[in-house]
Amino acid sequence: MAPWRSLPLIDRWLLGELVGPLLFGIGAFTAVSLSVGAVFDLVRRIAESGLPVSIALQVLVLELPSFLVLSFPMATLMACLLTYSKLSGNSELTALRSVGVSAWRMVSPALALALVMTLLTFAFNEAVVPHTLRQAEATRDRAIGKAVLGEDRERVSYSRFGNVTQPDGSRNRTLTHFFYAQRMNQGVMEQVTVLDLSQSGQRLMLTAEEGRWNEQEEMWEFRDGRLYVVSEQGGETITSATFDRYLYPLGNQPLKVAKLPTDAELLTIGQARTAERLLRESGDPQAARKLRVRIQEKFSFPAVCLVFGLLGSCLGVRPNARRSRSQGFGLSVLLIFAYYVVAFSFSAMGVNGALTPQLSAWLPVAIFLLIGAGLLRQASR
Repeated sequence: MAPWRSLPLIDRWLLGELVGPLLFGIGAFTAVSLSVGAVFDLVRRIAESGLPVSIALQVLVLELPSFLVLSFPMATLMACLLTYSKLSGNSELTALRSVGVSAWRMVSPALALALVMTLLTFAFNEAVVPHTLRQAEATRDRAIGKAVLGEDRERVSYSRFGNVTQPDGSRNRTLTHFFYAQRMNQGVMEQVTVLDLSQSGQRLMLTAEEGRWNEQEEMWEFRDGRLYVVSEQGGETITSATFDRYLYPLGNQPLKVAKLPTDAELLTIGQARTAERLLRESGDPQAARKLRVRIQEKFSFPAVCLVFGLLGSCLGVRPNARRSRSQGFGLSVLLIFAYYVVAFSFSAMGVNGALTPQLSAWLPVAIFLLIGAGLLRQASR
């Protein structure tokens, strides 16, 4: 209690007023988002896929942190808006103005609380949500008879680039290997095709019924296939041979790419950066660019708490800004809708390459912070 008692009385009073609406907002927004985003889907799986109710409840608990994180910024907005609107309507903020307290001083406790919620959101998003979501998906898939995440995937492709010596002696960076599998089943690649373009004047193509990564040999082990060699030296010649077992030195990057989760929410920032590098090296620039945008959004999303804290407190601190709880909830929904429409638009431009990942993730935050600063300046007059 000593640090709390050391705070000025005005800060303790305003923070005490903010905590109640904040907890109410977290509960309300979490309940709504969880019902729409998880409960309906689990009920459908119980009815259609025979998912046991006990497993559905376990999955619901594991998915709860991801919806809790979504509610933090929205609850921060509603708490600040309702609290300052009530204090303004009761003339308590007018009394503070009469003794020389500025609007900036009034909203500073709300901004401090919003900063705490920003750090809490980032911590949840990084340390809790990826792990619980992976556990939830694995638990649900095991219960309905699907393979564990990352062990079953359709159409796996990987490209490797490197320097190839040309006939004139120059070295150019170009595609050296291309790996494609129709399906990965429990770590085994099925219907595999490999192109080797790393040797100047010679092209190699390998097809196999299946292939797996051999840890002891540190090479790919292909089964039941055929090898084609096209030589361009002295006129084009084609040589082919069948094999029952063939070891090929390509590296295990295709297996790593195949096991990458398709949803960035399942990855921590470190894992997402590793996945982005693998996708970039595999010759999939669009997927790599999309993941770079998502990495930046992992940093920018928690800052939405600070944005909403500034907007809500500045709107509520204006004179005669009294609103009921229902009016505050409605205004909060409108502001949330406006922000996320802008954020999703910029995110799409980042994925399409019209904006850099940094700009697409941080421009909405910057725009609405400027709007909040303008509202604060207006309230200070």
